[in-house]
Amino acid sequence: MDAVLKMQKVFWENPYQNSIETAVVSVSGNQVIFTDTIAFSFSGGQESDNALVNGMPILDSKIEDNLILYTLPDDHGLSPSDHVVMKIDWDRRYRLMRLHFAAELVLEIVTQQFKFEKVGAHIAESKARIDFITDTNISGIFDIILEKYNAIINADLLIETGFTDVATQRRFWKIDGFAQVPCGGTHVKSTGEVGFVTLKRTHPGKSIERIEIRLVDGNISA
Repeated sequence: MDAVLKMQKVFWENPYQNSIETAVVSVSGNQVIFTDTIAFSFSGGQESDNALVNGMPILDSKIEDNLILYTLPDDHGLSPSDHVVMKIDWDRRYRLMRLHFAAELVLEIVTQQFKFEKVGAHIAESKARIDFITDTNISGIFDIILEKYNAIINADLLIETGFTDVATQRRFWKIDGFAQVPCGGTHVKSTGEVGFVTLKRTHPGKSIERIEIRLVDGNISA
């Protein structure tokens, strides 16, 4: 990838922005790079945004050399320097932001209290999940997790985000007095905005315990 190409990832600066005017930097067939973007691409277990460019759906995306290459329909007709409007499905983004941070809180509580090793995670629109290595039935600690989780939600604490390394685009979230964690996802502004959750245990494999996380006010079935 051409090292001179740069992309402003507005979903980090303002994850609440759902529309942006941007310009085409590079076109290779149906793969397009823009100067600025608000469309998050799958990373760290968080699913990609659903987004449109001039009304055309983004079919796929991938991260390469700190850039996001978006796949558009073959007949997109775009050329370098063209100006376009990018819009995201805001309802989906907001649920992903909330579920993402709910999963982050659950993970950090389990890590701090029980030292279980995370071996997988996925954040979708209807639920999030985290997989841990343990032979302990993880449902036995749900009361402890939820007590600490609910206290953090009720406290409505500020969620800070930023770069630990701008050149490599490594980012973090931080709650004073609780944790600072490497993370490149999208985040809400405070813990009160995340909201309360329910937890469910599943057992996908030997010595693997899974916590499924759903928002209490969710209305999307699994």
